[in-house]
Amino acid sequence: MSGIPSTQYAIQIVGKDEFILNPAKEVDPVGEHQMMLQVEACGICFSDTKLLHAFDTHPRKAEVISGITPEALAEIPNYRPGTQPTVPGHEPVCRVIQVGDKVTHFKVGDRVLVQADWKHLRTPASNGAFGYNFDGALQEYVVVDERCVVAPNGEEFLIHVTDGPSAAAVGLIEPWATVEGSYAWAERNHVADGGRLLVVGEGELGSLLDQHEPAEVVRVTVDELDGLTGQAFDDIVFFGSDADAVEKAAKLLGMRGTFCLVLGGETLERKVSLDIGRVHYDFIRFCGTTGTDPVEGYSWIPATGELREGDKVAIIGAAGPMGQMHTMRAVTSGVPGITVDGTDLSDERLAGLQAVVGPVAEAKGVPLRIINTGETPLTPGYTHLSCMVPVPALVSQAVDLAAEGAILNAFAGIPAGTYGDFDLQGIVERRIFMLGTSGSDVSDMRTVLRKIEEGIIDTTISLDAVTGMAGFADAIGSVINRTSGGKIMVFPMLHDLELTRLVDMETKLPHVAAKLKDGRWTKEAEEALLAGE
Repeated sequence: MSGIPSTQYAIQIVGKDEFILNPAKEVDPVGEHQMMLQVEACGICFSDTKLLHAFDTHPRKAEVISGITPEALAEIPNYRPGTQPTVPGHEPVCRVIQVGDKVTHFKVGDRVLVQADWKHLRTPASNGAFGYNFDGALQEYVVVDERCVVAPNGEEFLIHVTDGPSAAAVGLIEPWATVEGSYAWAERNHVADGGRLLVVGEGELGSLLDQHEPAEVVRVTVDELDGLTGQAFDDIVFFGSDADAVEKAAKLLGMRGTFCLVLGGETLERKVSLDIGRVHYDFIRFCGTTGTDPVEGYSWIPATGELREGDKVAIIGAAGPMGQMHTMRAVTSGVPGITVDGTDLSDERLAGLQAVVGPVAEAKGVPLRIINTGETPLTPGYTHLSCMVPVPALVSQAVDLAAEGAILNAFAGIPAGTYGDFDLQGIVERRIFMLGTSGSDVSDMRTVLRKIEEGIIDTTISLDAVTGMAGFADAIGSVINRTSGGKIMVFPMLHDLELTRLVDMETKLPHVAAKLKDGRWTKEAEEALLAGE
């Protein structure tokens, strides 16, 4: 490995809520199917904190059980499932500096963006992922195996990028892509073909199965639900208004399952406790009808969560890193007639949001209001809401703010198994569609890359701070405590750089500050940072 050191600086998660800065982690060898990536920069994500808290119980830290042979897995040096220490970091831009003899899709010199979810590699409850059960990019060098980053269908999880944009701009594509993905995810407005359908209570399915046919239909009474514990269904059609039974039945939804409540003129006597975390991570959905035909319940599920003409948009928690992205996406969407309200509880963070998004909204002719909801509560009537705050009660309040036919994007990563009390009666009556998505696809990342290249967005508007390895503890603490006004970018090659916010750059790193543009990151500022001039 000429020119590549034998050891490196790396962040390693070694247990639940335990990480170390290892100044002498071994640089892995490159096998015939592998390539060495030198990390230019890597963003810190709130998902990194979830891995830190969960460690070996995180579904993406589990062992890979399909999609690649055990023999191939044994050859991959950065495969770190279970309790093995792992390097986090799944938002990097890297350079290929060494390739094995059998690597065919990539070559030395390629600059690449990593799509972290390797979905053809399955774990028991999720998929293999870069920065989880495979070492990620919070280190100077990382080895990846081509059998992981190229799916059997030819899809590549390393996306080629040019040398034009800064490393920070490219590294920020992944979080922007998760935002893009939440609007692009294709929803299902019918029962799953070949799936399992559970019917609870007395009622007719009508034309529900005319065009789509499950492989199995199970019919039970409310009293028989306990006998189904441990099973999972792709669809549940529930006839009636027994709130206790609704809660019990909803726990039987499988991954990407849909629950259709058929009230038949009855009324739920109270709010129901729903697993809002599973809406986000397991893509479960709720629909229904006040009438008797379940087809009516499925019919109002939208094709996607995209903004619609004339939408009155509320972004709750808009001043945080992800909220800024949602707000910028809305004002640059080109969707006619929308208005956007961005909320937070911090005047300082809201001022930052106004400074970044306000001029763009004005230029685009999109009405934008910045609201401190601690002083000015929102009033009902929004037709599109996105919640950035991982608090079930705030998502529940968003339901109360939603108008007829509203879309509610529960974007914040609330852990699965986290329940909140929801007005399911109101959701059904007003046809409020509550969605959630986790991660992004390669197509979402390419969409963001195109928007950067066409000048529609500048991902660096969401950059709040930069750091080297020495500042990682402060950086992850800022993410955990939500004190950062935007994203934090780590430059692993800079061992001693402490966490430095862009607003403090003038006093801490004046030579870098001189290269900022209106206080925002530039490629020239990045070059000055790396040069240490």
